[in-house]
Amino acid sequence: MTDRRTDDFLIRPDPEDSRLSTAVTGVDHTGQSVDLKVVAERPLTLFLNAQEIVTMMTIGDHPDLLAVGYLLNQGMLSPDDTITGIDVDTDLEVVVVRTERETDYEEKMKKKVRTSGCAQGTVFGDVMESFEDVSLPDEAELRTSWLYRLTHEINTAPSLYLTAGAIHGCVLCEKDRPLVYMEDVGRHNAVDKIAGWMMMNGVSAADKIFYTTGRLTSEMVIKTVLMGIPILVSRSGFTAWGVDLARQAGLTLIGRARGKRFVALSGAERIVFDLDPDSVPDEDRKHRRKGAAAATEAAE
Repeated sequence: MTDRRTDDFLIRPDPEDSRLSTAVTGVDHTGQSVDLKVVAERPLTLFLNAQEIVTMMTIGDHPDLLAVGYLLNQGMLSPDDTITGIDVDTDLEVVVVRTERETDYEEKMKKKVRTSGCAQGTVFGDVMESFEDVSLPDEAELRTSWLYRLTHEINTAPSLYLTAGAIHGCVLCEKDRPLVYMEDVGRHNAVDKIAGWMMMNGVSAADKIFYTTGRLTSEMVIKTVLMGIPILVSRSGFTAWGVDLARQAGLTLIGRARGKRFVALSGAERIVFDLDPDSVPDEDRKHRRKGAAAATEAAE
């Protein structure tokens, strides 16, 4: 597994994009001057038609996909909605999504503000109602040969995750091919970008695999299930509630996927063990060190 197929990605990070990071000078533990690449973070205010919905902190790439995915995952857009236009003004840091259907979420937005400062209380209640109605496809499968190929290609692909840290990455995959790799300062943003891409391109979720660099929390499980994706993989660990929700929904949940090792705590019946782990090389120490450092920063 020494070949690299990063050109197979339909979308992947560009760590050389000057908009996404900046060099900052500091002093290290020896008192020497160092130049460090740090991730950019900027506001993006989202409007749905004439109504202001939210201001998000993001690295700023793919604002159209982020906006559509956010609205979709918040239940403000339906998969069958017709989007008539998406206007992005980078100077004003605004994105406007326009739909054929008239929308008015004034009451919903008021409830969110009253519930909590971060507006999650009402959203959580709405999302959990939808979560219980989702049925994931039983016929989906994950071959271990696919898993080993995916983790190798994703972990070695150029990314801000490896070069700067303080960022989360999410990847939509099909069989052994990573399709769309998105990064952002919040894992929810990276997920929303992928959800937006899937909606805008009419991509089915039934045969897809979702990979994240972050922890397998309740939030990640809920978002993956609501997107209709049956398999969720991470190089990081689990939370107990994330595992409980995955089992409730019938989601295949795999964590600690590094090199030849992984652990499945839900949905193991979808796994096809078609490759001897002894034939798989251990993860390169260089990527293991960089990945561990970036994961620590992202978790903080």
